[in-house]
Amino acid sequence: MEAPEEFDAIIVGGGPAGVVTGLLLARGGVKVVVLEKHEDFFRDFRGDTVHPSTLRLLDELGLYHRFAQITHRRVSNISLADRDGQDFILGDLSRLNAPHPFMTIAPQWDFLNLLAEAGEAEPGFELRMGVEMTSLVWADGRVIGVRAQGPDVAQKPAGEVELRAPLVIAADGRWSLAREQARLPVRELHSGIDVWWFRIDTEAQLPDSVAPRSSGGSVFVAIPRDGHVQMARLIPKGEDARLRAEGVEALRSAVAAAFPVLAEDVSGIEVDDVKLLDVRRNEAPRWFVDGLLCIGDAVHAMSPLGGVGVNLAVQDGVATARLLAGPLRAGAVSARDLRRVQQRRLLTTKAVELLQGGIHRMIEPVVHHGGDIRPPAALEWLLKTFPALTVVPARILGMGVTPEHAPEFARMPDGDRGAGFVDNSNSDGKADCPVAAHTAPQEQR
Repeated sequence: MEAPEEFDAIIVGGGPAGVVTGLLLARGGVKVVVLEKHEDFFRDFRGDTVHPSTLRLLDELGLYHRFAQITHRRVSNISLADRDGQDFILGDLSRLNAPHPFMTIAPQWDFLNLLAEAGEAEPGFELRMGVEMTSLVWADGRVIGVRAQGPDVAQKPAGEVELRAPLVIAADGRWSLAREQARLPVRELHSGIDVWWFRIDTEAQLPDSVAPRSSGGSVFVAIPRDGHVQMARLIPKGEDARLRAEGVEALRSAVAAAFPVLAEDVSGIEVDDVKLLDVRRNEAPRWFVDGLLCIGDAVHAMSPLGGVGVNLAVQDGVATARLLAGPLRAGAVSARDLRRVQQRRLLTTKAVELLQGGIHRMIEPVVHHGGDIRPPAALEWLLKTFPALTVVPARILGMGVTPEHAPEFARMPDGDRGAGFVDNSNSDGKADCPVAAHTAPQEQR
């Protein structure tokens, strides 16, 4: 192996948390490399909800105008059917005091490409695709780097390289290899559901909503996209094999019953195309060891309910860059510095876990035993009687208890407006013209 490459920071994982952290650190004068094991960002069934906190961050980074060109849909509230079958609002995002009081549904690959392109403009930023960490490198009980391999490492086929830095940031998801090798334990939280993800090609118009819908004992969440619907079916944990054995017609009938507008399109569903998400909710009591900090799903995996995982991870990345850019420029990061990041993010993480736990307790009985999704009667009465209180769950989900702002060193005015820029968002929040270079093969069908 050749001599190790030297950086100020190494980020393992090129998801939203990793790329955001890398971009902000690079704008803060830190020489950073982001390692992403996949060769592109084009993967179905990733978190596509972008919350007001992340939209505000894009504003502060001077990137919102580019995001507005991505095909997206706006969702201004989180609603549920009441005991009379009428929708009522659980969380009203439009009440938030935020530049963009709504969340959007946008392809994650477009979002990540946007961030990666912004990173490329920074001299200290490097993103290596198709490169996977194989092990941490230790010295005197401290993490000092990583070993990685992949087709593009050091321009050598299937090569292996050693990278060193004062800090390794693990943003490699719920199955984090870095966390495992650092022997940071996680505590499992209750989850009695798994999720089937599949797509339905359709031109039918569905409401721009991410509210769960129950019918005949089945619970679905539909995410409208251009030319298709990304569908989630919530199933009892561990029941994947049994439900597959029931055959595709049972699934098609259940979808048609829940969404009559899709009845003519369900024939395109095939069981082999259904992907299982093993839903895990957990938390790590400690996020760091000397030389290593874990963020995002690596230390607080969330279920997909509420679409909170991406935005919580992005906020972790913002706090990491704000608190650690200075020490990294100085070439030394202490355990105390890393502890400050965890302490900063802990309150919001706990609040989101608590709120998501309540959503699980409301939905899981329906998934297991059938019936209709109903909130507690007292909560329903409270939110209907005092609608202003709907801002509370909206605040926790949409902004966080301790929302993060981009540090001053990373901010950039939205100065690219003008030549060549057209804001394609129309009045209902749907962009008419997607960015062709960012369109995934799946979107071109």
